[in-house]
Amino acid sequence: MDLNLDGKVAVVTGAGKGIGLAVTRALAAEGARVVAGSLATDSLEGIKGVSPVAVDLSAQDGPAHLVRLAIEEHGRLDVLVNNVGAVRMRTQGFFGTSDEDFAWAMEMNFFIALRASRAALIAMVEKGSGAIVNVASVNAFFQPDAATIDYGAAKAALVNLTKTLSQEFGPHGVRVNAVSPGPVATDLWLGEHGVAATVAKATGVDADTARETIIAGLGGFATGRFTTPEEVATLIMFLASDRTANITGVNYLIDGGLIKTT
Repeated sequence: MDLNLDGKVAVVTGAGKGIGLAVTRALAAEGARVVAGSLATDSLEGIKGVSPVAVDLSAQDGPAHLVRLAIEEHGRLDVLVNNVGAVRMRTQGFFGTSDEDFAWAMEMNFFIALRASRAALIAMVEKGSGAIVNVASVNAFFQPDAATIDYGAAKAALVNLTKTLSQEFGPHGVRVNAVSPGPVATDLWLGEHGVAATVAKATGVDADTARETIIAGLGGFATGRFTTPEEVATLIMFLASDRTANITGVNYLIDGGLIKTT
């Protein structure tokens, strides 16, 4: 199926690794011109159709700067993928999670997307069309323990923002949707300082055991495996495409059957 993304201009935040890198590669493969923002851009160099931008998106003007560069280079903006996100495991629960911890989680998982959306929507409304896809998480509504209490709250705010913006800007031709992955095979989960390694260190077991224990505690996957970044990217591409021109304000799960209820 042709997704009609050839020649579209897209901005991807957190594009240097994981889901963001998979989305960047997928968009470029479809013929889109991608302005890809990341702290480190080594992984983005040499990808045809991709303009890597080294940027600190947690800086106040970072997201707007990235959007401005895309518009200056290409004259318009068609797609924004708000992918930036980060989690720190709170192994001491609620009492061990400070105001500063919550502020950091909100900055990384909500405010960067908010600022990028604000900048992108100005251009999209002027053009009368556009698509924003926010990368949320199952933790936005599924919170089995306090280890990700601040992360879950921030992602819930992002889903709420998604629905609000979809209502306000739908009449202007702009669609806003979210995807909520369960555990994905990225550094966030499986890396040296990822979820499994952090829990392993706190509980005195190896990372493989920690990962198995965490997944069992969540209820397990129907598919028996982690989602891949490329699978998340495929869903994001579909929502970014005008093939889904009447889908907006929706939060799609991609979790291998982790969530058992609707």
